[in-house]
Amino acid sequence: MKAHRYGAILFAILLSSPPTFAADSEPRHRVIVSTDIGGTDFDDFQSMVHLLLYADELEIEGLISSPYGPGRKEDILSVIDHYETDYPKLRTWSEHYPSPEFLRSITKQGETERAPYAGVRRSTEGSSWIVERARFLDSRPLHVLVWGGLEDVAQALHDAPEILPKLKVHYIGGPNKKWSPDAYHYIASEHPELFMIESNSTYRGWFVGGAQKGDLSTHQFAEAHAAGHGALGDFFAGGISFHDQVRKEVKMGDTPTVAWLLQGDPDKPYQGGWGGRFVRAWTRPYSRFERMTTEADEIEFCAIMELALPLGSDAPKTPSLHMKVENQMLVGHLPGDGTVRFRFCPKTPKTYSYEIVGNDPSLDGKKGQVTAVLPSPDVALEPDEHWPNWWTDDPSPPVAEGAHHGARTVSQWRESFMLDFATRLERCRNAKTK
Repeated sequence: MKAHRYGAILFAILLSSPPTFAADSEPRHRVIVSTDIGGTDFDDFQSMVHLLLYADELEIEGLISSPYGPGRKEDILSVIDHYETDYPKLRTWSEHYPSPEFLRSITKQGETERAPYAGVRRSTEGSSWIVERARFLDSRPLHVLVWGGLEDVAQALHDAPEILPKLKVHYIGGPNKKWSPDAYHYIASEHPELFMIESNSTYRGWFVGGAQKGDLSTHQFAEAHAAGHGALGDFFAGGISFHDQVRKEVKMGDTPTVAWLLQGDPDKPYQGGWGGRFVRAWTRPYSRFERMTTEADEIEFCAIMELALPLGSDAPKTPSLHMKVENQMLVGHLPGDGTVRFRFCPKTPKTYSYEIVGNDPSLDGKKGQVTAVLPSPDVALEPDEHWPNWWTDDPSPPVAEGAHHGARTVSQWRESFMLDFATRLERCRNAKTK
């Protein structure tokens, strides 16, 4: 009951008080974006359009392609091509808009494969760029906005752990965390002092709830406010093709990381703003089982689940095993102790069924289940000092949108941030008159 009263009080405060805005005279935030654009979802293209339209408000220092799936840095470059067309008009609005040539120069290819069990694999152009920019002599923190895999952030911390104090990571987890359980586990285990906002559901407030009527709705906004607004606007409204379908509805699930820096105080995650509001993290959920699990076994939604299953006495000298769960084939890790290990992250609260397949007769074909559940609101009352700078979704019921914890801390500002985005799109259509 304490958590319910606590959440209700904070929600009342949020509704009566606007977010704190940074003064125009303050230095712009240094930003690197790591994105799976072109990989597993279409909405990163939309978020990239939004980012570039607000590029005069930020100091963008890196655009990294870090996908699981087919996305590559060429997908980022394709959006920059549209930006180049609109750049002459945008430049009339602000001299701080970066040139297309500069944006291309800071676009890097990151890791294209999931991290192995160790959580890191190899240095990439993307991970090395994070290290280089973090080492740059600048007193401001480096905000790393992660819209996809965590692999390049994990690799950068592995290669140069001394950069940790300079980084402020804002991670859109949920479905993305599903694809990076080992990289996430490495960061949470080996670098717990990292400043991390782990948004597993809060981000959904950008497209769920809030002002959804008329031309601000997810289905009408693009046609009403983006179509006919320069190359970026037309691309946003009808040029994004994914899985052979043209997507027009607005999602922009990664955009709250940018909005967090535009309207709010990024040093105070508990205050909130357009990017949401967060609570100090409780113990990062991790469950290990040395047996096949059943529906009765419960783990926290977006937890890291690890199976450590004993190999059979008739296992081959070189076992090859996978865990098949939904659309994933998780590769089994062989630590040499007679077990095979799998890490899995459930992206939604429900019961999952899985099967072990491979060349060990004692495990091949074995089936199991596990049930992912939402955390109790009470967990937020006990932040874990082992993760002193880690923030996550507020589980208080008053700030949820359905089952999406914390999402109302974003959706309550929907009218403001969508109208502001519409105003930005006008810059692509009309140059500023003097």
